[in-house]
Amino acid sequence: MRQPTLKQLRYLCAVAEHQHFGQAAAACHVSQSTLSAGVLELEETLGASLLERNNRRVFLTSLGSEVVERARGLLVDVEDMVSLCAGQGVPFQGRMRMGVIPTVAPYLLPGLLGQIRSQHPQFKLFIREDLSQTLVDALLSGELDVLLLALPFPAEQMETMPLFEDDFLLACLPDHPLASRATLRSTDLKGESLLLLEEGHCLRDHALEACKLRDSQITVPYQATSLATIVQMVANGIGVTLLPGMAVEAGIAGNTPLTVKPFDQANITRQIGLMWRKKTPRRVEFRQLGELIAALVEG
Repeated sequence: MRQPTLKQLRYLCAVAEHQHFGQAAAACHVSQSTLSAGVLELEETLGASLLERNNRRVFLTSLGSEVVERARGLLVDVEDMVSLCAGQGVPFQGRMRMGVIPTVAPYLLPGLLGQIRSQHPQFKLFIREDLSQTLVDALLSGELDVLLLALPFPAEQMETMPLFEDDFLLACLPDHPLASRATLRSTDLKGESLLLLEEGHCLRDHALEACKLRDSQITVPYQATSLATIVQMVANGIGVTLLPGMAVEAGIAGNTPLTVKPFDQANITRQIGLMWRKKTPRRVEFRQLGELIAALVEG
């Protein structure tokens, strides 16, 4: 009996994701005719219609949706097997694909990558920087092996490993009223013009949650896609902001007149950790990576 190939299953999953043959073909780095032929061969092999096509879009049949769900699981298992064999079961010998959020990557990766090159020269760590939800989707689909992000973050079929706490610090101009407070509490931020990253960045949600603030309790005069932009806006007198401690230690406010103050209360922090699929065979290696990162931060 003929059986589907992995290539055919990848083509089908790409069509399901993009709902467009041209975009799916581009994602798979093949021509549209090659992808279409592969999907047709898959339908012939299975003896079932998986897609409904019209001039504008393509839709999955009810059976096609179930096949795609099973195909994604198979493809993830294959990726895990390949990654495991690439390292021959020995930690830090093969390759690893890690997703990292933008509010962690610039401040933690330089030291981490330098240490890995020094201690494990045969190990290949590929980095993808993106927003949390995009990275989680890529992890679920098998495009990534492990994530370094802020926890908690909602995701099914995942395991997490908390690594360290990253304090939030207030950044403002020296003549701002908050800069001269003897003690700083999160309640002092109510009614302030607080610059935050735009929606989609988990740093925004974690900062507000840590400070027990609601959107209605603050004014948000400006939203940015990077911490560096926010720092420059605050330095130009537009409100105040909350910066993660790792960014401050890396010197993000170093060339500005800003004052950076800690809060005089506990738990104004975010938790940084790793996330991986529950079914992965590389759990031990990921935990060793987590221990390496935690030791680097502590040192």
